[in-house]
Amino acid sequence: MIFLKDGHINLEKRIFISLTIVILLFFTKEVIAQEPPPRPVVVTPTAQGLCFGAFTYALTTGTVTVTPASSRSATGVVLLNFVIPTAALFNVVANAGTLITIVNGPDAVLTGSGGGTMTLHIGASSPASPFVLTKVYPDPTLLYIGGTLTVGNSVSNPPGTYTGTFDLTFSQD
Repeated sequence: MIFLKDGHINLEKRIFISLTIVILLFFTKEVIAQEPPPRPVVVTPTAQGLCFGAFTYALTTGTVTVTPASSRSATGVVLLNFVIPTAALFNVVANAGTLITIVNGPDAVLTGSGGGTMTLHIGASSPASPFVLTKVYPDPTLLYIGGTLTVGNSVSNPPGTYTGTFDLTFSQD
């Protein structure tokens, strides 16, 4: 109850009310009327491409697999250690909390410098799809993509460097 003295709130009560208002202002949180506007997902490839390293034939056909962690394994071929394998690296940017789903495109054909082709099947990703972006815009989330390379015999896949591109579709929810 506030007592009036001569039609005015007494000085002590005015000080108390003023201090209470000031204290309440310091302890309030920021109020946001709505979430930030949606930003479309932006995916940028880096200089780190998908590299299967060096290998040689042991049987007539085989495979070489590189994981998103850049480790590799093989069947039917012998791995050599003078070229370091790497997963493909992409920067993904959107609002924090955006759900991203990756849809791998069809198998890609890699063409050899000495002739021949090999088939690339895109593999798993890290973070695994679907994933939620936790970085605040514009900080990128690092996305690593692995794959499996199907290797033919030495006639269909002569030694050389094999290059090509692959497709990924990113869906944001």
